[in-house]
Parts: sequence; structure tokens; C-alpha cells
Amino acid sequence: MPDAIIARRSLLGASAVATALLLPACSRGEKEKETGAVEDLMREHGVLRRAFLVYQECIGRLRAGTGVDAAALHDTAQLFRTFGEDYHERSLEEAHIFPQVRKAGGALETLVDTLKTQHDRGREVTDFILGATAGGAIDSANTEPLARAFEHFARMYANHTAREDTILFPAWKKALSEHALEEMGDKFEDIEKQQFGGDGFDDAVKRIARIEQALNLSDLAQFTAPKP
Repeated sequence: MPDAIIARRSLLGASAVATALLLPACSRGEKEKETGAVEDLMREHGVLRRAFLVYQECIGRLRAGTGVDAAALHDTAQLFRTFGEDYHERSLEEAHIFPQVRKAGGALETLVDTLKTQHDRGREVTDFILGATAGGAIDSANTEPLARAFEHFARMYANHTAREDTILFPAWKKALSEHALEEMGDKFEDIEKQQFGGDGFDDAVKRIARIEQALNLSDLAQFTAPKP
């Protein structure tokens, strides 16, 4: 057999081996990039916190009478309703996390009861925000009540999510085996696709970004704290 043919076959064989070794490595890399159930929950909180930052930034504008885009606030409340209350709270936390953590009893059971009460109160506040911003303009009679609603809602939710991130979610993760936690991650993805027809998180991030743009809140640098 000519030396050139032998050399070419050797090169092809080496390439095949290299490809075979590379493919499992790629697969492992892709698996490492999968989002776990707890990470999913916490990044969803990130979207909802951005909604509350919108509310907080509009408190001063409402009280100063400088004008607020009612449509942008209405869109924020609708986003919080569909992504926060209907999906994150009802379909995930209340359906799957609260019942599991409540089984521990004691302080954790009390925590879950309080979190559920706050979910219910939040839905009442969202109803009010949606009503006050539905007409394309905010009536003067609703200006101060809306500002107060934003204040109280944002304060409640800041404390609420802090407890969920540091107490509720760790307790839930601890109560599940690694296999069960992976299954819940898959289940959460299925619920997300079922409710939104695709990646609800990515859509929510894009939507809150558009709201921030409409209210001139998209430039993160403007929130840099001044020197003390």
C-alpha cells in the first residue's frame, strides 16, 4: 500500500477518535449549563424584583405630579399577574413547594402560612393597580393611594422574597432527593411551556426591559450610589 494512502487513513482515524472524544465533552458541558429548579425560582424573583423597582421609582413621580406613563405601569402589573402570581406563585410555589415544606411543621409551617397570606394580599394590590391604571391615565384621586400601594407592596415583597430565597427554597431543596429535585426542575419547565407556549422567563425579561425603557429606567448607571 502506498505511503500516502497509509498516511491519509491514519489522519482520518485520528480525526474520528478526536471527534468521538469531543462529543461527550460537549454533552457534559451542555448538561452543566442546565438551570436547576432552585436557580429557576430565584431568577424568576429577579424579574419580579425589577417590576417592584419600577413601582418604587414611580412613587416620587406620582407625588410630585411630574407625570407617569399609566400604560407602562399597567403593563408592569399585568406582567406581575401572569408571570408572578399565576405562574410563579400559584403553579410552582403554592402547588409544589408550600405543601412539601409545610410537612416539616413548626416555624416552617408558620412561614408558609405567612407567605400564602402575602400572596393573597399581593393579588388584591395588583387588582387595585390594574384598575387605577386601566384608563390610560391615572385619576388624581388615585395618585396618593397608588403611591402608598407601591410603597407597601414593594416593602412586603422585598421581605417576602428574601425569606423565600434564604429559608423556603433551601428547606424545600433539603427535603428532596437529588433525583426528585431534577424531576421537579423538568416539571417546572413543562409547566412554564404549557402556560406561556415557550420560554416564559426570557419573554418576561424582554417585557420588563421594554417597560424600563418606556419609563427611562433602563440605564443601570443612573442608580449608582453617590460617594458618602
